This record gives sequence, structure tokens and C-alpha cells, in this order.
Amino acid sequence: MLHPIIADPSVTKHILRRFKLRAVKNFGQNFLIDPQIVRKIVDTAEISPEDDVLEIGAGIGSLTQGLLEAGARVTAVEIDKKLPAVLKETLAGYENFRLIVGDVLQLNLSELMPRPFKVVANLPYYITTQILLELLNRELQATKIVTMVQREVAERMTAVPNSKIYGALSVAVQFRADARKIFDVPPESFLPPPEVTSSVVVCDVQKPPFTVDEDFYFKIVRTAFVQRRKTILNSLASFGREKILTSGVNPSLRAENLSLADFAQLANVLK
Repeated sequence: MLHPIIADPSVTKHILRRFKLRAVKNFGQNFLIDPQIVRKIVDTAEISPEDDVLEIGAGIGSLTQGLLEAGARVTAVEIDKKLPAVLKETLAGYENFRLIVGDVLQLNLSELMPRPFKVVANLPYYITTQILLELLNRELQATKIVTMVQREVAERMTAVPNSKIYGALSVAVQFRADARKIFDVPPESFLPPPEVTSSVVVCDVQKPPFTVDEDFYFKIVRTAFVQRRKTILNSLASFGREKILTSGVNPSLRAENLSLADFAQLANVLK
């Protein structure tokens, strides 16, 4: 059965007219209208018929269709209650597709995806960080996370120490994954076009590189970056100045100068 390519601009516009749809700003909706970008995302995720895939924000099915064409078993989560009726038609005839209507942050993803799975998502800009941190939760069996995010967020996710954009998000992502920005996506690839450029980032999930109390580790990280212009001797003073001085980490450094290993050393000493 041949299906029209949903991401083709003329097909997308036809679907929007037929169902009298408009992008809902509160849901961060921008419909992807570039089939080449869909193919590049599917290729980046290395999708095969063996894969279980969680898609966040199915929209009208543009990216979902690419995943299904590659043979994946797709579970799509969509918060917009108007879209299930649309997806029932646009993705009619595709097997291995399951739609969950709801807020991904309110779902039990461990129960929803009980086996190892990949994540592919065009994340709404306004809750990108919340969703990313949930997907990197140590209880989940995600193996690869491919997300389209605002370019500035992609740069923060992959930033290295001693750069101005290196922060708590950089540490949180890189603690659990090897994160790489793959390519940019211009505004004209969407309908309506957003005001910013997007980027596709792939995170290969891995075990944390250090043995630490993870809750305490991230408490240290957050505290240090909240006052990122202060030295760690001052920003982390409430945890014990003497311990910082004997931690082996230079107390005159700032949070943006510390590697993941430095934070681990501090966390283990201060704990």
C-alpha cells in the first residue's frame, strides 16, 4: 500500500485544511515539511525492524511515518487531543503503531516501554529540558535518544568545560550519554516556521562514568552553577569549606571550569 509522504509541504497543507488544524502555540507545535530531514533523522537513529521506538509529539505523523517505513515498532505520545483522529487517517494501514494520548511527563515510561528502546522526538522548546532529563532517568531502558531541539539547547547539551555555555544541562546529559550535535534544521523546514534554528542531537545512553550518590552529585552541580561566577570555594561553602580545600579540586575554579570527574570528586568528598 502506497502512502503519500506526510512531510511533503503540499500533503501537510492538505491535511491541515482537511482537518481545520492550526499549530497550537501552547504545545510548541511546528509541523515538519521536509522529507529529507525526516530521512536524516531516521538514519541518525539507525532505525531497523528490530527497534522499539518512543516518539514524543507525533503531530500529524510526519516523522512517525518515516520511523514506520523503516520497520520500527512505534509508540507515539501526543498531548493534543484533536490529533488522534488525524493520525488514524494519515497513518492508516501501518502496522506496529501505538498511540498514547497524554503528557509524556505524566506517564510511567518504565511501564510503557518495558524493553530496551530508542527515543526519536521533535521536542517542544518550552519543556525540552524537563523531557530530556526524564528520558535520561536511570530507571529507563532507553539506548539511544535522537532529539530535535532549539540550536542553543543543542549547544548547551554538548558543551565542554571552560566554555560560557557549559552548565548543569551539559553535565546532566553527558553524565548519562555520549551526546553529539549532528545537523541543523532551518526554520523553513517547518510550518509555521519557528523563529529559531533547530538542531538534531543524538545521545547514546551509557552507564555513568563514576560511582557517586547521584542525587547528591546533581545537588552539587546545580548549586555550583546557580552561582557560576563564584569560585567553588564560595558557591559550595555550605557543604564545608575545609572539605573543599582538601578535595583535590582547585578551590579557585568556577563551575564552568570543572569536568564531570571534578564534580564526582567533590561529591564524594563533600558527602
